[in-house]
Amino acid sequence: MSAVLSAPKRLAKILPGIDDRQQLLLKQRNLKMAQSAHAYVRGATVRFYDWLSISAGRALPQAPAVWIGGDCHLGNLGPVANAKGKIRIQIRDLDQTVIGNPAHDLIRLGLSLATAARGSDLPGVTTARMMEEMIIGYQRTLASDADVLRAGHAGRAIRQILGRATSRRWEHLAEERLDHVKPTIPLGRRFWPLSDQERDDIAALVQTEDVRLLVTALHGRASDVAIEVLDAAYWMKGCSSLGRLRYAVLLGLERSETAGKSYCLLDIKEAVESAAPRAPGAAMPLDDAFRVVEGARHLSPYLGDRMLATRLFGKPVVLRELMPQDMKLEIEYLSQDDAAKAARFLAAVLGYAHGRQMDEETKRAWHDELGRQHSGTLDAPSWLWTSVVDLVAHHEAGYLDHCRRYASAPA
Repeated sequence: MSAVLSAPKRLAKILPGIDDRQQLLLKQRNLKMAQSAHAYVRGATVRFYDWLSISAGRALPQAPAVWIGGDCHLGNLGPVANAKGKIRIQIRDLDQTVIGNPAHDLIRLGLSLATAARGSDLPGVTTARMMEEMIIGYQRTLASDADVLRAGHAGRAIRQILGRATSRRWEHLAEERLDHVKPTIPLGRRFWPLSDQERDDIAALVQTEDVRLLVTALHGRASDVAIEVLDAAYWMKGCSSLGRLRYAVLLGLERSETAGKSYCLLDIKEAVESAAPRAPGAAMPLDDAFRVVEGARHLSPYLGDRMLATRLFGKPVVLRELMPQDMKLEIEYLSQDDAAKAARFLAAVLGYAHGRQMDEETKRAWHDELGRQHSGTLDAPSWLWTSVVDLVAHHEAGYLDHCRRYASAPA
């Protein structure tokens, strides 16, 4: 293994060791959730399902049981590339995936969009319009209308992100994730040093046949390529996932001295039990890593085909290579027109992911059920509207209390 894996002694003294991580990660998670109401919503998945089970569970429609994302807020959707570099907007985080009620994904997306609209200081009528547009986009994909998934219908904010994703290369990924293009992982605020045991076990994992097959299958790499671990670090990343095992591993791949070296960045993430409720009697993998990968293959095949379920330190983990084109939807501001278009387009993404698992008769029945659930003059199902309204209030109260408890606490 490369000596680069060993952290410089000076940095090792000021960065958290393995025994100090959990306490610091919990503090960072609380501070991150206090940054904005939308950040709080992203990190409060358990709160979302606690509310849903108490307040709205019996009012939701009887939907077909399919694989759902389980946590479809804005940040968990975005451009995803397949092994050939083709890009689509898909669900990009499947930690919460289960075979469950697709209405849960619609409500979670609706809450995220409503919170983003409030953060953009848009009037309440815009939120009502977004809920209507969500159902229009979702139903159209159930009716096999693929036109709604064209990037031209996504709105300016999403089109800009898609445009950036299309032009990105390894250098952009390295500068964004690693702060530079040198083949090292810089220790600091985001990346922390590993213990000797972690370094050894990660290096051994990378050399297994399953990981080799995954890495060499992407981008047409030859199966006889030499794989070298150049660097690795603990990755302080995410919000709801903070506190789990998370590692970044930088690999160098070289087939011959004349072919030159290429690089790839692996993300290793612990898989834990989902907070999203599973449908009664649903047959799913018992291992949480295999559950995540199976859900990804059904919902987001561009991503699922690049993932591997395995174990590290006796815990289930999901391993995937990060692609330069993989991006989250970070939308700082939404205009009224963009909000409506984004709602229709992103709900269509969910409709396509759900509908591809259903036969035509099941899709028609679910499409018609959504159409029967309108409430008065509001062209969105009553369960969607009332759920989102109640959840916005519920999470706003939770966010303010969270800020009082953590953001104002002494360091």
